[in-house]
Amino acid sequence: MNRSFYDSKIKPGLKASFITLLILFVSLNVISQGGGIKWSVDGNSYYYLEKNELFQKTLPGNVAKLVISKQQLTPKGSTTPLGISYYAFSNDQQKVLLFTNTKKVWRLNTKGDYWILDMKTNVLNQLGKTLPSSSLMFAKISPDGKSAAYVSGNNIYVEDLATSQIKALTTDGSVTMINGTFDWVYEEEFFCRDGFRWSPDSKSIAYWQIDARTIKKFYMIDNTDSIYPQLIPVEYPKVGEKPSSCKVGVVNIADAKTKWINIPGDPEQNYLVRMEFIPASNNLLIQQLNRKQNDSKLYISDILTGNSKIIQEETDAAWVDLYQPGNPYSIDYTNDFIWFNDNKNILWVSEKDGWRHLYLVSLEGKPEKLITKGNFDLIDLEYTDFKSGYVYYMASPDNATQKYLYRTKLNGNGTPELLSPTALKGTHDYSFSGNGKYAAHTFSNNFTRPAREFITVADQKALIEKEGIVARLDTLQIKPTREFFKIKTADNVEMDGWMIKPTNFDPNKKYPVVFYVYTEPASATVTDTYGIGRNRLYLGDMAADGYIYISIDNRGTPAPKGREWRKSIYRKIGEINIHDQAMAAKEILKWSFVDPERIAVWGWSGGGGATLNLMFQFPEIYKTGIAIAAVGNELTYDNIYQERYMGLPQENMQDFVNGSPITYAKNLKGNLLYIHGTGDDNVHYQNAEMLVNELIKYNKQFQFMPYPNRTHSISEGEGTSRHLATLYTNYLRMYCPPGAK
Repeated sequence: MNRSFYDSKIKPGLKASFITLLILFVSLNVISQGGGIKWSVDGNSYYYLEKNELFQKTLPGNVAKLVISKQQLTPKGSTTPLGISYYAFSNDQQKVLLFTNTKKVWRLNTKGDYWILDMKTNVLNQLGKTLPSSSLMFAKISPDGKSAAYVSGNNIYVEDLATSQIKALTTDGSVTMINGTFDWVYEEEFFCRDGFRWSPDSKSIAYWQIDARTIKKFYMIDNTDSIYPQLIPVEYPKVGEKPSSCKVGVVNIADAKTKWINIPGDPEQNYLVRMEFIPASNNLLIQQLNRKQNDSKLYISDILTGNSKIIQEETDAAWVDLYQPGNPYSIDYTNDFIWFNDNKNILWVSEKDGWRHLYLVSLEGKPEKLITKGNFDLIDLEYTDFKSGYVYYMASPDNATQKYLYRTKLNGNGTPELLSPTALKGTHDYSFSGNGKYAAHTFSNNFTRPAREFITVADQKALIEKEGIVARLDTLQIKPTREFFKIKTADNVEMDGWMIKPTNFDPNKKYPVVFYVYTEPASATVTDTYGIGRNRLYLGDMAADGYIYISIDNRGTPAPKGREWRKSIYRKIGEINIHDQAMAAKEILKWSFVDPERIAVWGWSGGGGATLNLMFQFPEIYKTGIAIAAVGNELTYDNIYQERYMGLPQENMQDFVNGSPITYAKNLKGNLLYIHGTGDDNVHYQNAEMLVNELIKYNKQFQFMPYPNRTHSISEGEGTSRHLATLYTNYLRMYCPPGAK
């Protein structure tokens, strides 16, 4: 679930579900993941787009050459080149798949037009010419380079690249019968978008089919685009409602007949979250999660017989964390398995020993083997060097706000080896070349602007020394304005936080405090990255105006502090996170320079819900709150997110009641500004109306701002962003006045 608003860099691997912040994420993640580069197959060069042309740079000399020009991107009979949003090479590197004219589907622009450029003949051809414009999704060239497959209208098609002949592989696709892609909730909560896979021999395609015909529709009302209102239906399974039925089929390219895979269990009470062909075989590897998401099973499925056998199972008293490496916000993201030992093993991430670690899992029934060992969390897997026997990964054993590159032997022997430069304390990211010889290394911290260098992995040195990050530190660093701190509550819970003090801070005076909160398992707010603490809704400079700005990560946030820290929030969202935040605030109120009468809190989405809970449950602390797109009633959100972290309301309804802000609305004493978009397909506008009704019931006065027909981002429409920022700023200044006293 993406119930968060980041006023800092969004961390890879954490989800964001609204568009303005997705744009921010993409721009920043391009920096953190290697500057939008795509490594060549041999790993000695990389490709990048510049001014709508494709270039290739060869390392170590960094010699550039033009690969695809604007002229090559100009269709016959046109004078305008295609605008490229995404590209991919065929296995033989002789064809390039080009994605253009894109349109948004829920969160990302995954629908558009695809073209194929033949590098030998220099011929540019459009795929799916007989299908509606901008309707193709997830096109992929077959392994043999002879065909391409794609989704259109929730059906899967294959096209012969030599003849442009199109064949429908499925024909029953509809709004609610979905082939080769997913419904709203699978995309939002599992990052499942691309729903089909080519077989290694190019003779068949395995695909998901989502049957959402029994899922109730949630109707949003569009009152702004016509005189009469329009109903906008979304198949949206609320918490407590059964999931969409899901199954996997394998369709034969020759006859377009599908063989359905038999996976044990009720398809309406389980999720299929990962599926892939085992390389060089006729078998699939499929991961199934039960509805509560506390039981994960891995199945090997024979595509000829449809039979499946279980090879691994993992359970957790809370939930089994679905590890999602890399950037799940990329349009071509697929959560693929990591194959090892001639495809007899996979690398697997689990928290079963109390920490997030890497394991070797056998497909042949042999015992699992722990690879990374120690009291620390693996944050992300970067690269596996099978030849040399090392795995490279991100971790930060000593500081949960930072991230560093380590390596460990694949056999599990030895101790973790820190590779990131010790002179660079903060957050590192790496994009490894395919051969592991080179990497694009990026770094930032709260006072160092994001920078990139290309390094040789063996010695971690910049290819061009004078362009290395360490050599440029003097030009990258700014005066530190953020302070990181740890705070221990009366419950003996220690939390990380950051603070920005007023520009001309005087410890003998008292200042207002503005808390920024998220608090839920989808996001951590306290990271040592550049731009942390920047409030994009405040028109002006909070520090210059005299505010103390603070954020704290409570228990339950996804910080690398071990399983117990993260999963202590199970069935306690709205309770343990709110308690931790309030207890930390109580400690902060003891600081001599804090004005206890000017304490404000704000957040977006899950953070909006936290803001409401803090205002209602601890009115003696928080005097002013600004809640945006908030979850006011936990029973209104989707089943995958809410049931993962809270269980089933049929079994533990009281936990949902205890965690919902609406339960405590009668306690409001301070100043509340509540903001919501009426066209929010994620956290529905009904949350606002339910909460408003409850506040009216108890004669609680507050300010309410609905934004007509705006989504969860509240970004659509001319002037919207500035209006929202102006509203936010004016309200904060009025009810929590800035400046020293």
